[in-house]
Amino acid sequence: MDLTAALLLALTLSFVVYAIITLWHVIPWLRTKGRAAALAPLLWVNAFRHVALQVFSAQRAGLRAPEHLRDQIAYGDVVGMVLAVLALVALRARARIAIPLVWLFVVATAEDLVSTLVGGMREGMLGRAGGVTWLILVFYVPALWVTLALVVWQLIARRGETLDSNRTALR
Repeated sequence: MDLTAALLLALTLSFVVYAIITLWHVIPWLRTKGRAAALAPLLWVNAFRHVALQVFSAQRAGLRAPEHLRDQIAYGDVVGMVLAVLALVALRARARIAIPLVWLFVVATAEDLVSTLVGGMREGMLGRAGGVTWLILVFYVPALWVTLALVVWQLIARRGETLDSNRTALR
């Protein structure tokens, strides 16, 4: 099996496992929490996106990426991380800006994930990923996609809910 096929298979398997975890455990748990409490753990997953800065060390290990794509990968993830942490702080403080910050995070993260995926595929980087880069692509990136979808769901499903709500079931 070539490296691209192996990576795509591993990605698919990760998405399947994350889907099962989400359906069996995460969604039922989210339904028992208030708006801010439901959004917070989903944002925490994104608080470690600065791990993408490893793309600079990966180049020393042989991963070749065009400079513009390398920078887009690194800095797009850092922006997403900063927005996630700012949104977490605002949610914790129950600040009025919390939900707009979460929406800004959603837009920036969606744009970053799509553009880097397209750029990486265009440059054939999936078949050249190895080591830490491979692990990030196979385990962390699917978690980012799943949590992004869950954040959007929570924002839409709970749009009329205050941040202070402590409801026990989602209708």
